[in-house]
Amino acid sequence: MSENSELYDGGHVAFLEKLWGVGYLSPGGAEEVARVLDGLDLTGATVVDIGCGAGGITAALARDYGAARVIGLDVEDTVVATARARAEAEGVADRVEIRRVSPGPMPVEDGSVDVMFSKDSIVHIADKHALARDVFRALRSGGWFAASDWLIGHEGPPSPEMAAYIAAEDLDFQMAAPTQYRDALVQAGFVDVALVNRNPWYREQAKAEFERLQGPERPEFEALLPDGDLEGQLTTWRAMIGVLESGEHCPHHLRGRKP
Repeated sequence: MSENSELYDGGHVAFLEKLWGVGYLSPGGAEEVARVLDGLDLTGATVVDIGCGAGGITAALARDYGAARVIGLDVEDTVVATARARAEAEGVADRVEIRRVSPGPMPVEDGSVDVMFSKDSIVHIADKHALARDVFRALRSGGWFAASDWLIGHEGPPSPEMAAYIAAEDLDFQMAAPTQYRDALVQAGFVDVALVNRNPWYREQAKAEFERLQGPERPEFEALLPDGDLEGQLTTWRAMIGVLESGEHCPHHLRGRKP
């Protein structure tokens, strides 16, 4: 996992949870998680949640999907503490372990995992090929990698508009193209590799989020930010909507099976 120190402090965690749901730090909440996992049976499975964030998904994998053991991994103290509290609050702490990890190979035993899952967090990892190899290593034969992530629609440098958006996010994004992800998964040894472009969905979602931030809830959003700087967030959303409209910003679902 990549180096990123406290990109998500307590105030920003609360801000994103208000926008996307308690325990969720990326768009779509429980409904989008269900789409990422569509067709996979997690009953009794061992699951790793890469970049578990505030722990809402990690807890849900045990509570709603029947996973026997869920290991959430993250590199930040604030979100790790939040995720551990979430597992306790949801009554699944006996099946959920949250690990504070260092950037690099994941501390998961070879061939020990049924499903490696991630929701919009591997955007922080620069080397997608190394990531794919590490995920493949940890999976059992027949295990699945099921994830979503934020991608750039092409190889090569971003457009000026995309570069401005990435700078506005200021979250150490390491975006890769769909072709890079597909190559990383195939080269690692995955089969049944599938990528689904979620740009049409998130393009509309982002506009709805932008309207919420400016609407009656605005004072509540402002109060949650450490400096009350909602205008900075609105600037980011404007930039994001522009590159979603152009298609250059293209969130994807990613999936592959270890033979």
